[in-house]
Order: sequence, then C-alpha cells, then structure tokens
Amino acid sequence: MKNVGFDMRGVNPAPVTPFNLDGTVDYAACKRIGKWLGSIEGVKSLTVLGHAGEGTFLERDEQTKVIEAFVESTDGKIPVIAGITLEGTQVAADEAKRAVKAGAKAGLLYPSHGWLRFGYQKGAPQDKYRQVYEESGLPLVLFQYPDVTKCTYNLDTLLEISAQPGVFAMKNGVRNMRRWDTEIPVIRKERPDLQILSCHDEYLLSTAFDIDGFLVGYGNIAPEALYEMLLAGKAKDYKKAREIHDRLLPVTKVVYHRGSHMEGTVALKHGLIARGLLDHATVRSPLLPLEPGADKEIYAAMAAAGLGKVA
Repeated sequence: MKNVGFDMRGVNPAPVTPFNLDGTVDYAACKRIGKWLGSIEGVKSLTVLGHAGEGTFLERDEQTKVIEAFVESTDGKIPVIAGITLEGTQVAADEAKRAVKAGAKAGLLYPSHGWLRFGYQKGAPQDKYRQVYEESGLPLVLFQYPDVTKCTYNLDTLLEISAQPGVFAMKNGVRNMRRWDTEIPVIRKERPDLQILSCHDEYLLSTAFDIDGFLVGYGNIAPEALYEMLLAGKAKDYKKAREIHDRLLPVTKVVYHRGSHMEGTVALKHGLIARGLLDHATVRSPLLPLEPGADKEIYAAMAAAGLGKVA
C-alpha cells in the first residue's frame, strides 16, 4: 500500500468560495462553512479551489488564504485538498508547493486545459503527475474529466497514473456509463489500494454502488443525505439508495439540470442560503447570477428534501 494520502472513504465536499457583496473573498464565511461540513458524520475531507470553489477566478494570495481559512475551520481535523489547476507542469508544481505551505494535505491535479480542445500527447499526463508530486511532495488525487472532452484519460493512462508514487485516489467524472461499467472493475482489480470517488453530482445513484466515496460540490448543501446514500450503496441496498435519490431529485434538478454545469456553483450558494450558512449568492465573473425566480425554486426544493437551516 502506498504510504501517502488519507482515508477518503466517505463524503468529500468541494466547498464554494463565498464572496462579500463588494466581490472580495469572505474568509469568515469560508470558516463557517468548513466548520459545519467538518462536523458532519461521514465527511472525510474538503476539496477547495475546484470548479465549485471558483478557484481559477482567484488571485494567488486569495487562493492561499482560502486554503488557510478552511484548514483553520476544522482545526486540522479534516484534511483539506487543494485544486491544482495551472496548465504548465512547472507552474502547477509551484502551485502545489504553495498549497503545501498553506496547509493542504493533498492536491486535485487538473488536466492542462489546452487538452480540452486539442487532446494530449501520449505520456504527457503521467509526466505532469510525476513532476508535480516529486517537486512538491503533495499527495495527488487523479482527476478524470468527462468522456466528451479531449482531455479524458483512456484506461491505460488511468492505470499508469494511478500506479505512480503519490497518487492515492481518483475523482472520476467520466459521465459515460459504458466506460464507467467497463473501466471501474478493471481499475479496482489492478489498483486495489486506489480510493475511487465519484464526482457525478447529477448521477449519484448510478455510481453509488461502485465507489469508496463521493467528491462532489453537492456535498456543500446535502452532506448528510449523501452519506446515507453512500452507506446504502456500500450495503448494496438499492431500495434505500433509490429513496434518497428520489428525495433529492428536486434539488438535483434545480442545481444541476441547468443550461450549464457551471451554473451549479451559483445554485449551490443559494442552497447554502437555504441552510442558513450564507446571506447572499455573490459570484465572481465570468459566472453570472441565476435568472429571476431561480432562488425561490431552489429554496422550495431544499425544503421539500428536508434540507433546512443548520444550527
């Protein structure tokens, strides 16, 4: 077994980054959200500065302070994972070093986003993971992008990356169930120590029976229900998992069945208003507010799912 990483076999929320009305980062709200999430049974880590966290919209000093705020929020009891998003290998390694200094215990290493359009050279992802880990010492979570993109990793690439030192978990968002059903069993067999995490916010039920944990933005607003679903999945209790899915479906629709998946970040902030953890849903450009009335739909769905204000 690799002597890196930590136990992510549970719910691993990807918190939003709250902003003040003037657009500055609200670090006090970061701490409030982190403290609450860290108190929930089954929450094993927090992944900050991802898509849900608007991480690429922040200045470097803001990124550092966000990591520090979430680390402080749980008194170090819940590990914080930092999104490592820069394209070039060397700048990504430097970003990982900054994350280590800020207190992150692992990094979620993004593919170079030029690959989204043009694809990647054979061996390039493996080299990026190797160099980032060797230079920073930061344990890494392998990030599998959707199958519709040119930066999705084929099975051989997934197996090669996951065999490398420092890689201890995989956040899989392939969003192609044919690939999921054929590749996950192979990865399980070939990499039995690799922790497999679903990031299919809108397909939780479909992936709950094959995984060790969820790493999802959805964990911002419904960590309790997601942990129930995960336990049902581990127990192969389809009836229970389906009941939770159906209870959450109105929330799933208003958060993730929108025109763009990125709108989910805005919707999550409204969900946190419903839970009493935020006062407003301010986002940073190029995100925009949701259409008029969407907030009320989200509040109604949250209430119907039993996701009320927290203490």
